[in-house]
Amino acid sequence: MKTGLRLAARSLVGLVVFATVLFVAAGTIRYWQGWVFIAVFTGATLLPSIYLLRNDPAALERRLRAGPAAETRHVQKIIIVGALLLLPVVMVFSGFAHRCGWSPVPTAVSLIGDALVVTGLGIAQFVVIQNSYAAANITVEEGQRLVSTGLYGIVRHPMYLGALIMMAGVPLALGSWWGLMILVPGLIGVTVRIVDEEKMLTQELDGYREYTETVHYRLVPYVW
Repeated sequence: MKTGLRLAARSLVGLVVFATVLFVAAGTIRYWQGWVFIAVFTGATLLPSIYLLRNDPAALERRLRAGPAAETRHVQKIIIVGALLLLPVVMVFSGFAHRCGWSPVPTAVSLIGDALVVTGLGIAQFVVIQNSYAAANITVEEGQRLVSTGLYGIVRHPMYLGALIMMAGVPLALGSWWGLMILVPGLIGVTVRIVDEEKMLTQELDGYREYTETVHYRLVPYVW
């Protein structure tokens, strides 16, 4: 029940913060892209979380332990601070761009952006369902087993792939071409996080070195 209450509180706070940030930046509530994005993002995160609450509350608890304080490695604390700021920054920028009429995108592109948000979040959430130890912070727990099937059989970090797909979709969903600039710092942050995470996993997770010799790509098949 405690985990459920934390999930409900976070969802409510997130909903209020998203609405406040978007509509204050846009200067109006007549911003259909903002409303659709909030509905899509909330649904794509809340429904899988409810599933985990009912079927694997321990995995959900790991996902709720997020933020710089949950990280044990200094470089990861810095990356997480940047990651937590990235989404509200692109939301503010996209809302302000809507207010000023900068680089508007067609309705069809906004809807494609929403589809990318759902796809990215769906991949990230499916990773947690497949791998109960996929926490929001980088850690290796006692008794943790290596998962090498499903999405992990395609790339070594499918959750981060989902995050990048989601980040590409957010500015488009909110009606801003310029917001795609978020991908530059986002990709840099994910790359640094993966490199540092793999150092730890190679040292602490049994079988991880052999896994990297079988699944060659970290993030994008045939690229890296």
